[in-house]
Amino acid sequence: MSSSLRPRIAIPTPNSDAEYSARVLPQYMKAVEDAGGEPVEVPISASPREIAQIAKTCDGVLLPGSPADVDPQKYGATRDPQTAIADVKREDADELLIQDAQNMRKPIFGICYGMQSLNVWRTGTLVQHITSPVQHTNPAGWPRDRQLEHPVIVEGGTRLGAIMREAIHQEKGSPKISVNSSHHQSVAVPGDGLRIVARSPEDGVVEAIENVATEQFAIGVQWHPERTYEHDEPSRAIFRAFLAAAREWHAITRLRGTDFETLEP
Repeated sequence: MSSSLRPRIAIPTPNSDAEYSARVLPQYMKAVEDAGGEPVEVPISASPREIAQIAKTCDGVLLPGSPADVDPQKYGATRDPQTAIADVKREDADELLIQDAQNMRKPIFGICYGMQSLNVWRTGTLVQHITSPVQHTNPAGWPRDRQLEHPVIVEGGTRLGAIMREAIHQEKGSPKISVNSSHHQSVAVPGDGLRIVARSPEDGVVEAIENVATEQFAIGVQWHPERTYEHDEPSRAIFRAFLAAAREWHAITRLRGTDFETLEP
């Protein structure tokens, strides 16, 4: 397998708000590039057919954050007054990209809203508004260039745990890392085939999920590693692991044929 291959990573436009997307999308794209991939923006204004065509050319899916919240009707809940308005175009694009990745067993990496989107697509549920003494989201007036941080403990015997242990040079056990935090929702019940793999130790808020089945890389984190990629080794490590999985997926599918139905289990 060539380590020089740059896997194509589909990234939906984060939000229908063009100003927000223009500000944050470059961070995700640069992290993917620096980790060895080729980022491919998927315009959420595109038709389902156009999105599907783009997805076919990509080796993995990165689901970015968003100021929107997933429509609670999708997980059978009544909307909480604190829940932000859904972004229908982003939801529709995510569903198409996740479906393609699921069908083809492509790697998926969900960040913040992206983690919640993945969990709901897998029939999981969300906490619509976190009530905790731990500050998980920026208070009103908080400077945009400052980041809240708090500790997270990752379960040792998991894919994410192994990635984090290697990043902080910890041989065994459950790694404890410091993460940035800017979310008011979190996973409640993990979706089908997903498990909780990290929590905030002070209040138990879910901070990461991953696929139970090890043959497909699917990880969601509640924090934003794209924001700290340049100076934080755990942030770089998770992007590298995602790109390595996409590179492996590309190599295997090209060797065996592009039709997933022909691949051996």
